[in-house]
Amino acid sequence: MQLAEQLELQIVSGKLAPGTRLPSVRDFAVQAKVNPNTMQKVLAELEEQRLIFTERTNGKFVTRDSKLIEDRRQIFAQEFAQAYFEKMRQLGFEAADVIKFINQKEDAR
Repeated sequence: MQLAEQLELQIVSGKLAPGTRLPSVRDFAVQAKVNPNTMQKVLAELEEQRLIFTERTNGKFVTRDSKLIEDRRQIFAQEFAQAYFEKMRQLGFEAADVIKFINQKEDAR
């Protein structure tokens, strides 16, 4: 699951551009240091989500569907933000404090 999330993040962040040909299952497995069967399951999951597709005899590719990629990107952003706000609440911060903290960090850039 973590591997699928990492690949999905690479797709939605643009590190793997739309239409990019992916390495073979075996090569991907070697790079990720996992069993090829594990990698095949990860790729099957991403294909089920339509983030990648297979061209028979040509291999697997990142989707060219920019709307799908942007939708998934927004979901990631919401999940990250929700997790961040939850952690800050656990530290005792109120929403206004968190927003002030974010603004200070942005101003410091």
